[in-house]
Amino acid sequence: MSALDKLPPAERDAAHAALRQVIGTAAIDAVTSVSGGATSAQLFRIDAHGENYLLRIEGMPSPLRNPFQYVSLRIAAEAGIAPRLHYVDEASRVAVMDFVQRQPLGRYPGGLPALAKALGELLARLQATPTFPAFVHYPDIVARLWAHVGRTGLFAPGVLERCNEQLARIRAAYAWDEANSVSSHNDSLPANILFDGNRLWMIDWESAYRTDPLVDLAIVGDSLARTLELESILHRAWLGRPLDEALRARLAHVRALTRLYYAGVLLSASATAPRTAPDTSLAAPTLAELAEATRGGLLKAGTPAAKHVLGKTFVASFLTEVATPGFDLSV
Repeated sequence: MSALDKLPPAERDAAHAALRQVIGTAAIDAVTSVSGGATSAQLFRIDAHGENYLLRIEGMPSPLRNPFQYVSLRIAAEAGIAPRLHYVDEASRVAVMDFVQRQPLGRYPGGLPALAKALGELLARLQATPTFPAFVHYPDIVARLWAHVGRTGLFAPGVLERCNEQLARIRAAYAWDEANSVSSHNDSLPANILFDGNRLWMIDWESAYRTDPLVDLAIVGDSLARTLELESILHRAWLGRPLDEALRARLAHVRALTRLYYAGVLLSASATAPRTAPDTSLAAPTLAELAEATRGGLLKAGTPAAKHVLGKTFVASFLTEVATPGFDLSV
């Protein structure tokens, strides 16, 4: 029995229909469940007729689901930014693309400076593609997600008020002409940037739609360009020159929004776990304390407790502009 045979009947039938379209009657040599990216989709490596494919089956759509992800994926694949796309069925939410073997980003030749340069160039290429469909104004989706966190009862009344006030101030100050929106991945974490040993790809396009070009720049900067030198390399590779004062000011607003977005993602996940009482504090550990707790086993990655603490560190970054925890380069 292959991994596909364990799928629910509707997903299994959709998977086999997709593979028939791609490989025809060729025998499937191996089916392997794989992990990778920041996604809720089910992923399978399919080896057939000397070729390797990735079969992707989406999970349950969230309330923030982007209905245009496959349009964006197709544009990105045609531009050589996403792996080559062989098949998409939007109704069944199944796609087949080339399987690309991931190497750790930490092995990128030339180290972090070269990686920052390559990422800036990759974002510039993405933003030069035919424009993705519009979905939502970025500050609005951040506010919707943060409002959901407030409704979960995860925090005691009044605890989030400072965040709510800060978000309102940023939304009032943030200015962006939607007519200048560009194609954007909007979830450009290291987990969604794939290094094949030679070049970079971007994967997992669920959140991809047209928006402010600084959204991806802010996320990549917080993730991978965490010093002034690396930030300068990233910005110059993206824009062709250093950011001017006005662009830096707008980037500060966008960076705050991306930080609150990821705080919302993490805290929404932690809110699904049972709690004896609402949290009465937004106090978060320092980066050094967080690293020590992780090394010592006090926090186990992927658990609701770890997501809760990480979520509060992103809230701290949103409120005070201290550095975020960053992300693992071993992916």
